[in-house]
Amino acid sequence: MGEPLGPLDLAVIIPALNERENLELLLPALRETLEGLGARWEIVVVDGGSTDGTPEVARRRGARVVAQQERGYGGALLAGFAASTAHYLVHMDADLSHRPVFLEQFWKERGQAEVFIASRYVPGGRADMGRFRRALSRVLNTVYRRVLALDIQDLSSGYRMYRRDALTGLTLSARDFDILEEILIRAYANGWQVREVPFHFMSRGSGRSHARLFKFGWAFAKTLLRMWQLRNSVASADYDDRAFDSRIPLQRYWQRARHRVILDFLRASTPAAGDRVLDVGCGSSRIIQDLPEAIGLDLLLPKLRFLRARHGRLLQGSIFALPFRDESFGALICSEVIEHIPDTPGVMGEMTRVLRQGGTLIVGTPDYARPLWWIIEWIYGKLLPGAYAQEHITHYTRDSLAARLGHHGYTIESVRYVGFCEMILRARRAIPEAPGPEPVGSPSEAA
Repeated sequence: MGEPLGPLDLAVIIPALNERENLELLLPALRETLEGLGARWEIVVVDGGSTDGTPEVARRRGARVVAQQERGYGGALLAGFAASTAHYLVHMDADLSHRPVFLEQFWKERGQAEVFIASRYVPGGRADMGRFRRALSRVLNTVYRRVLALDIQDLSSGYRMYRRDALTGLTLSARDFDILEEILIRAYANGWQVREVPFHFMSRGSGRSHARLFKFGWAFAKTLLRMWQLRNSVASADYDDRAFDSRIPLQRYWQRARHRVILDFLRASTPAAGDRVLDVGCGSSRIIQDLPEAIGLDLLLPKLRFLRARHGRLLQGSIFALPFRDESFGALICSEVIEHIPDTPGVMGEMTRVLRQGGTLIVGTPDYARPLWWIIEWIYGKLLPGAYAQEHITHYTRDSLAARLGHHGYTIESVRYVGFCEMILRARRAIPEAPGPEPVGSPSEAA
């Protein structure tokens, strides 16, 4: 092909170490499949120091060859990702276990998600592997899936397609085959959608596998620990959503009780006809998911990415400068937000500005006047060291929050507690009193 203008549509990255015989068969079939996609493409073979003529065969068959600089399978993938600017990146094995024709299915579904897995373990998928290797693969995937609470069946598949955006900015530590799990989990934690496509994994062609399952066991264990820490930190886009069904009873209770109180308050707020609801700092919580007509606003884009498939009215924005006109909403929810930001008059002022006169404000935050909260926060910080406990920079009490609300013209209508120490207040914005009747007669007569 001639050199196209601008970035390519698709790059296929193939890590290779002494795969000359397999590449002789793979590359012509791969070119044939790519030519039928109607896309601009390239093939990048990442050579790990082959001694059997692999680079020469790859060039002769039309691939671009990149020399691997870092060690391991992970180093090969990183070299391939860095070598291409294509909008979509595919990586596949050189050993003929990944049939090129499957790319047609990837390409057909490219608009459905940002990360695609050729999955052996979803309905319709299968794998031609020996019993021992199949058992180890199943154990690995089951452990990762359950420990990390992911509804993904094949985390270790080496045949994937990514939209480039999903890889941009990822900081990857793994350099062995565990990089496959790290890429997937970090992309998921950034809110990108993952789609598994049923796939038939074939036995390899010539040569021997370079995977050493026991040798890499320690690397998989270390990566699992790091990914568990990520999954249980606020950096994970689905943190709030997953906490609703958490295996930790205290966390599950807290999320569900908060959800119940806020929705009860909203139902009791007697909204006017046509009133809209705004959830400021919605995160990925079930609250916004259960309010389909409400608008969810959050500063963190990964949270909004995660919510895309679950809620249709989302906007990125800051509580310090809400992107709405004055009095746009009849009710405003601000749950577990104000303790994360400085206590400035502008915060309450912005929420008041976009709330109509007579509208309802529902605000929730820990009550730091209650000793129980300090104990729970300490326990929570020990159980989940990357979660919210360390991020609380403003400590409100019931009295101090009531004073803030009163200063901005709110009347507190109800207060309920979650766990006896997280306060949720329902307040009504004041409606200015109408001026009284004009005095009868002239000003001098009235005097």
